[in-house]
Amino acid sequence: MATIKNGILGGLSGKVGNVVGGTWKGISYLRALPSHVTQANSPAQLSARQKMSLVSRFLKTCVPLVRIGFSGFAQKMSAYNAATSYNFHHAVGGNYPDHVLDYPSLAVAQGNLAGGEGAACTSTEAGKVTFSWNDNSGTGNANTGDTAMLLVFNPIMESSVYMLQAASRGDGSAEVNVPVGFSGDEVHCYLAFADLGSMVSGQAREHVSNSVHAGAVTVA
Repeated sequence: MATIKNGILGGLSGKVGNVVGGTWKGISYLRALPSHVTQANSPAQLSARQKMSLVSRFLKTCVPLVRIGFSGFAQKMSAYNAATSYNFHHAVGGNYPDHVLDYPSLAVAQGNLAGGEGAACTSTEAGKVTFSWNDNSGTGNANTGDTAMLLVFNPIMESSVYMLQAASRGDGSAEVNVPVGFSGDEVHCYLAFADLGSMVSGQAREHVSNSVHAGAVTVA
């Protein structure tokens, strides 16, 4: 049973219908009880959970990279949550219960800096993945000193290796050392650029590029 003291606006204590009243640190408050959830395991909810699980398991392998890559969208949410939302809506294919990650559509960075062109990846030596790209410095806002950020994702092991400062745009290539256990597995490679020296929270979107899928390769 609830009691109301000092009139309708003061001192509600207990429960009235779906409203609970109380006092915290001398402040009276009202709180609505959550509505009863029906069909908690509806097809739409099951589908959303599976999609969220797929995206989360990927992003958790490269959190520091994502925090830079989506920093321009960290205004009303964290960079990680922004990356989760983007990939949830753009990088999951198939239908429940057979949702799968759409690897070419996955993004670890989003922004207005010029992205990479001609990105590719190879592996001819055990424990190494080589990235290459065209030096498009001078095209739009691309600069030769922009930092290349690289990611190698192993879907079988659900593990990533990433480099936040692998090379400059003008270098055109860089190597990533991966665990020996990656040998024989197909990995997916991602490239993004950032002008790290110019990044500030309010303008981060202008200094990070969209990431690109540089391809899939079997590690030697």
